[in-house]
Amino acid sequence: MLTTLAVAGYRSLCNLVVPLEQLTVITGANGSGKSSLYRSLRLLAATARDGAIAALAREGGLASTLWAGPERPGGGAGKRSTPIALKLGFASDDDGFGYAIDFGIPTPSAHTMFNDDPEIKAESVWSGPILRPATLLTERQNSLVRLRGDEGWRRHERSLPPWASVLGEVADPATAPELLTLRDILRSWRFYDSVRTDADAPARRSPVATRTPVLSGDGADLAAALQTVRELGDPDRLDDAISAAFPGSRLTLTPADGGLSLGLRQPGLLRPLTAPELSDGTLRYLVWVAALLSPRPAPLLVLNEPETSLHPSLLEPLAELIAGASSDSQIVVVSHAAPLVDALAGQGALRHELEKRNGETVVAGRDLLDQPAWKWPSR
Repeated sequence: MLTTLAVAGYRSLCNLVVPLEQLTVITGANGSGKSSLYRSLRLLAATARDGAIAALAREGGLASTLWAGPERPGGGAGKRSTPIALKLGFASDDDGFGYAIDFGIPTPSAHTMFNDDPEIKAESVWSGPILRPATLLTERQNSLVRLRGDEGWRRHERSLPPWASVLGEVADPATAPELLTLRDILRSWRFYDSVRTDADAPARRSPVATRTPVLSGDGADLAAALQTVRELGDPDRLDDAISAAFPGSRLTLTPADGGLSLGLRQPGLLRPLTAPELSDGTLRYLVWVAALLSPRPAPLLVLNEPETSLHPSLLEPLAELIAGASSDSQIVVVSHAAPLVDALAGQGALRHELEKRNGETVVAGRDLLDQPAWKWPSR
């Protein structure tokens, strides 16, 4: 389980270190930094596929994503004492790994047209909750990588290019099994946000009838994912989630021309309403049911504003659904809906309310002495 998330120099997240629990909810006013915290988790996951630099480019490049304030919040302009950097990292409990990556300004070169791409200046992988010499397993400084094995430290035989992570270039079952394990964990994190529910939404179509233990990010295989929950997962939890949200209703899934037709049979109606007929809120709730009841739980599941389009009456059932799923996956929920946040807190979730102070995102009611211990790797 992740115990700490740390971000420095990313948008309004100048230096944010927050503890995480099995279920954590992030809230705050618009512009407080919730979306930045969500995107920082996505960037961490992207490092396992060597996709973080491309993801930063899609956000406008490093220059557009760096903290725009002074080097030290509350200070003014002046000569910098530390390099310009965007840093991302997390720590786990005693049975897991910690990881941190440091992106910096590239060294200009006349031999490339990609001088706006940031460079990976440092990476570290360690065991347990705190980075210290005794727990360090892999250390990368610029292009050089060293690995700790049974016989002590050794240098990796290849120098890494500045755009490639150790998770993609060095992970090997024989020489660096911990990197391979960590890479696989990050690749299995799941993110759901902005699932469409308009008339042409993928979730309203009839998907191919094939076992689907993991719902796709756009919900295109919703009916197949729900039927997979029914056959390979927990059908009782599926039925309970439907009845809690829509009393007296029953989910129907029937074959249709090689695909599956999703329907919701409701009291008083002579036939089930099919996916194209369902309201946006009803369809979105079914998306969350499929995502949260997956027969193949993710180690980390991140939901961004799951309350969108939902009627207030659905927020309590959704909170119960999320809390139940947290027994199988660590879950982070980003939300600005107070009823959902309160309901999740009532289910035992750790709550962080973000706010802005002089342009910097901080956790309300906390100061530096309240945050978890954290150390960034050196360049």
